[in-house]
Amino acid sequence: MPHIKWLGIIKDNLGRYQESKLPDDAKKVDMPEDLDEIMVKSIPFCIGGIVIIMFSVIAKSLVCKEFPFNPIWSIIGFVVGFLALIIHELLHAVAFPKAATVYIGIYPKSYAAVALSAYPLKRWRFVFMSLLPTILGIVPIVLFLLLPPYMKNLSVFFLGMSMMGLTSPSVDLYNVYMVLRGTPKGCTVQFHGEDLYYY
Repeated sequence: MPHIKWLGIIKDNLGRYQESKLPDDAKKVDMPEDLDEIMVKSIPFCIGGIVIIMFSVIAKSLVCKEFPFNPIWSIIGFVVGFLALIIHELLHAVAFPKAATVYIGIYPKSYAAVALSAYPLKRWRFVFMSLLPTILGIVPIVLFLLLPPYMKNLSVFFLGMSMMGLTSPSVDLYNVYMVLRGTPKGCTVQFHGEDLYYY
């Protein structure tokens, strides 16, 4: 388990929590400079999550022969999914090695919770770390699909959770896409300031 430090509301620059030493041969991953631009570029991955939810609702409707929806339980599930954003960041953190320090906090400028670390990760481990929180969307949508029709309220609760769990990792999915596209197999990936490097 890495060292996890809670920062609360982060009012200063995120990069200060990812200051690190880089080897001379480190190269910058071709990523947008600004977090807001990354959020915009990650929209297609968010849409992908919405499409999965829509097809799941259609599939469940066809099987149950009724539209599986209850607005109250759906909203409750969505709120629980929103509160689970801290768990989302903790899942990022636990994927780091024991020697790493990971800072977790709320960054109001981008309305996001963040996990920050400058600890170097092998490319496969960076991908694993980035994708691990998707289980907060995958598990609820699977439960929504598998629960029987008479458990409608509970299944709709999980549908609400999946709405947040499948859309909130869009930036993580974008980061994985850029790393897989722009770095060689077997390399090491490391944040330095607000930028991502590989060597």
